Amino acid sequence: MFSRIAGSYDLLNRVLSCGIDRRWRKRVVARAGQVQGCAVLDVCTGTGDLAVAFAQAGARVVGVDFTRPMLLRAPSKVRSDDLRAQFAQGDALCIPAMEGSVDFACVAFGIRNVADRHLGLREMGRVVRPGGQVLVLEFSTPPRGLFAWAYRLYFTRILPTLGRWISRDGDAYAYLPRTVMAWPQPEAFQAEMEAEGLVDCGFERLTGGIACLHFGTVSGERNEGVGP
Repeated sequence: MFSRIAGSYDLLNRVLSCGIDRRWRKRVVARAGQVQGCAVLDVCTGTGDLAVAFAQAGARVVGVDFTRPMLLRAPSKVRSDDLRAQFAQGDALCIPAMEGSVDFACVAFGIRNVADRHLGLREMGRVVRPGGQVLVLEFSTPPRGLFAWAYRLYFTRILPTLGRWISRDGDAYAYLPRTVMAWPQPEAFQAEMEAEGLVDCGFERLTGGIACLHFGTVSGERNEGVGP
């Protein structure tokens, strides 16, 4: 599915989010703090937007994605003389990196799409050094109220129609609201991160709760997680 929509993916991100998705990614980088010279692994990197945002802040980044047609579009966003962002094909459930080899592992709008998000979190924690952070940006649903009602109307009715018109792939943009509406609430997902051994976990609702930024720290005492 992601291979089919690779050509229109960036355009749809900008149109369907009114450009807010860029602000969300910048918030992930800001949450990480001082990243100059740090090693960052961006899982499910897609076309590389979050990886590039970290590289622009001075980090050394490797973006990994399972879907080759998406991944092939990422290098064009990096200057030819800038080696701070590189990309490789790989699986979020078996990340091609050594244990404790990076300072940060991040994922934007990707953990929802992996076959086993618990294993995905465990793998992200595995590759981060003790004291480093796991950062997860994902869609969410706003709390109750008029804004929540309007958002659900847009997300379940208008967005799939726009997505189908632009990408000519109705399945992909029916899949999006279906998976987001089934996604756990922030408190529940935080508990899942904690179950995988991450400490000092928390979350920040963005744009009224449309998206949520989750964060957790890899403990100095590694474990295999206690989740499923």
